[in-house]
Amino acid sequence: MRRLLIFSKSKPCGRRLLFKDLRDYVGYLERNGLIRYVDVELDPVLEIPEFARRVMLSRGPTIVFRNIRGFPGWRMISNIFRGLDVFKIIFDVKDLEEVGERVLKLLPERSPESFFDKARLLIDLIRSGRHLPRKTSQADFLNNIVERDGFNKVPIPKIWPKDGGRYITYGILVTKDLYKDVYNLGVYRAQVIDGERAAIHWFIHKRAAHVYKNAKEMNIRKIPAAIIVGTDPATMAVAAMPTPYPIDEYLFTSLLKGEGVELIDLDGVEVPANSEIVFRGYISLDELVDEGPFGDYRGYYDYVNKVPVFRLERLYYRDDPLYYFTVVGRPYMEDTWIGKAVERIFLPFIKLIFPEIIDINLPPEGLFTGGIAFVSIKKRFPGHAKKVMSGLWGLGLFSLVKMIIVVDEHVNTHDLGQILYSIAVNVDPSRDVIVINDMPTDELDFVSKARGLGSKLGIDATIKFPEENYGREWPEKTEPDPDIYRKIDDLLRRLGLI
Repeated sequence: MRRLLIFSKSKPCGRRLLFKDLRDYVGYLERNGLIRYVDVELDPVLEIPEFARRVMLSRGPTIVFRNIRGFPGWRMISNIFRGLDVFKIIFDVKDLEEVGERVLKLLPERSPESFFDKARLLIDLIRSGRHLPRKTSQADFLNNIVERDGFNKVPIPKIWPKDGGRYITYGILVTKDLYKDVYNLGVYRAQVIDGERAAIHWFIHKRAAHVYKNAKEMNIRKIPAAIIVGTDPATMAVAAMPTPYPIDEYLFTSLLKGEGVELIDLDGVEVPANSEIVFRGYISLDELVDEGPFGDYRGYYDYVNKVPVFRLERLYYRDDPLYYFTVVGRPYMEDTWIGKAVERIFLPFIKLIFPEIIDINLPPEGLFTGGIAFVSIKKRFPGHAKKVMSGLWGLGLFSLVKMIIVVDEHVNTHDLGQILYSIAVNVDPSRDVIVINDMPTDELDFVSKARGLGSKLGIDATIKFPEENYGREWPEKTEPDPDIYRKIDDLLRRLGLI
């Protein structure tokens, strides 16, 4: 039996450029003792995912499996997004909000007032600058090409015992919306049916659904597509983010990275040239297949559903291939940290639309956009909290959030104690709790009225104006006498009690 190789830990090494590909990032982790190599033979069906899951739950390091049963020469890697600080390293920032802020700084000071005018101007700036994606004809994955049975040549894992089959859990689906002439990147699960077919699961609210619908309306029978597994970690992270439709996602990825994505054309589909593995094929509009069950991020198996089919035409992969996968399940898995990174990176964009918002917390246990949001605002008028709720429920994937709790600007949205105190003190349920029926919701929410259709709960936990408080002024908050406070504070310090 081979041994488990553990690298010694050292202080993180500095760098100036983003990681050029997944292997460059692995090298960084190796130099800093943040990775472990497993040489014990394990099976990609259940064994490797369970090993990775246990490491994730223990907040452990990135794991590379080098002895995969049935797949000599292949390696599997997981837990690369193992914490929020990882994203700061990936994007080379001290605070993740800087990623969004540096995008907004590209706008001139005297830019158009409306958000949509600013978005259009931003796209024009991208296309004229260094953020434009670059084209190349060279890619290391061209070294290995498989014409048949490609899905069976790759160690695609089965995650949970009752999953419907093996799943690509972090494949970046690349499609081009021919109606809008823009590229779409999305992380959608794909269930392997056989060596040349996979069932692609996307939500009706996601961008790929737009591409599919537009193709149908244009009477197109095949959507050229590719599934990418493994590229540079910044591109992998951005692919999971809610890019506003119809902005080209290669442009948006280049913008958030601060440098253009290098692309290579594969028979009409452009893919990142630094990809590890590329499944090139098409999505058929003439067939739907059963997909599932699948153990999703809510901690339960999703129902079996009819979904489109991806038909594989050609498999490409690099020498000494490295297959990246995630384990999906209850927090804290990798998607926990991806969700938190999205929250922080997109906060500046949300503040651009809603300047009154101070902070947002989508807690992992609240299941991010599938569950609960805490929002603090600078309240200026009666009904302001409900106005913010309504606006957020109309904003992209925030429309899927089931419950929104709004608090005042002085409340720390990341402190559950402060949130609960605000609810307990400031909320009259008959006045401050709203329920809205028949609203868009997460398709994986099995308690909703119908798939993708449910209800919303809003709680206004802010201090109320007299107009909101039945005509009464809000009572004065208790505060100590300032002179007495300073005297006792000085005494406590001299006695070493604080």
